[in-house]
Amino acid sequence: MDVKPTRSLAATFVTDTTSPPAPRPPWLRRGRFDLVEVADVITALICFAITNSTLSNQNANQPGHHAPGLLLLLAFLTCAPLALRTRFPLAAWTASTLAIIGTSLVVSVGPSGYLLVALLVYSLCLYAVAVRCRPRIVITAAAVTVVGAGFLEPGAVPEAIFLAVSPLLIGAVVRQRRSGERQLEEQERRHSGERALLEERQRIARELHDVVAHHMSVIAIQAEAAPYKTADPPPELVESFGDIRASALAGLSELRRVLGVLRTGQRDTAPQPGLSELDALLDSARSGGVSVTVNRSGNPVTLPEGVDLSAYRIVQEALSNAMRHAPGSNVQVHVGYRPDGLALEVRNDPAPRPCPSPRLVGGGHGIIGMREHAAMLGGSLDARPTEDGGFQVTAVLPMSSRDAS
Repeated sequence: MDVKPTRSLAATFVTDTTSPPAPRPPWLRRGRFDLVEVADVITALICFAITNSTLSNQNANQPGHHAPGLLLLLAFLTCAPLALRTRFPLAAWTASTLAIIGTSLVVSVGPSGYLLVALLVYSLCLYAVAVRCRPRIVITAAAVTVVGAGFLEPGAVPEAIFLAVSPLLIGAVVRQRRSGERQLEEQERRHSGERALLEERQRIARELHDVVAHHMSVIAIQAEAAPYKTADPPPELVESFGDIRASALAGLSELRRVLGVLRTGQRDTAPQPGLSELDALLDSARSGGVSVTVNRSGNPVTLPEGVDLSAYRIVQEALSNAMRHAPGSNVQVHVGYRPDGLALEVRNDPAPRPCPSPRLVGGGHGIIGMREHAAMLGGSLDARPTEDGGFQVTAVLPMSSRDAS
């Protein structure tokens, strides 16, 4: 026997034809328990008791008695699909259909309490199919409902159409509403990430404005003072320094015009931090509940202000993440000076106690900001969990010899 068709058929009734279940509203969940599933099980038990009692009473009033065990089995097969409809809607609807047909062929049910219970279970299973299954499966289920009703009771076709349309229509409305809510949530998550990216770029632009404006101001001042350092400078030299000063001031004005709009109402006049303040940053992290050790390698050199600022921000955010997601853990910080750049590594061990807010890789704004700082300098950054349950941030910030001089 070929295994592939069997697996394909099983997948059709279990997973392949069903869409991922939409998350329940919070008030329908209590921890690990889904209140809808609990209600289905309770309803199935009540229906089982009613169905078994009804079949037993009919069996006692008719000639040709059936065994009580058979009636008990038919009642179970009729009501059990209700407990499975949330997780396996297509399988539950198929089982309910076969149970009703089989019971009708074995026992003369007629217009009795059994029929009402069976229609209730069938309608709820059909509703689950309408909410979860693909459109072609939903259409097939509606057609089978009408044809099956005509087979069992030719005069009940109009009632069967109503029976099929009602749960399918309600299911379609619920499905459309859940789909809209899911799309809104996805758009909100996407827009939240985009806003975080724009905010981080805005902050980096402000910091970059401070760094570049400082250097251009120094150029303008040095160009203005340079002619006075030489006795009787040639007019050509004075004119050249004047041109340099004018160009620096023009560039500074243009820079302030373009990037100055990103500033908030209050100007930040505090000097930008750098790795020279790393020890103070580590002391702050230690007071926040983590144990921090630092080691350095290579020959320390004077870093360009952009690299120095970005390195400080990356270490600062990595330590903040460790304090937030792994309080009480051990953190190792490595700063490596290379000929072509600066290498940073911040690694924290797993939290010694359960963390109330689990880490979501890439889900916070801090990692976005660290990547933006590295990308601004043409560098790279990698942030990922470690095999032992900790977290590691590795960054490489390039630095040309011209910038480092």
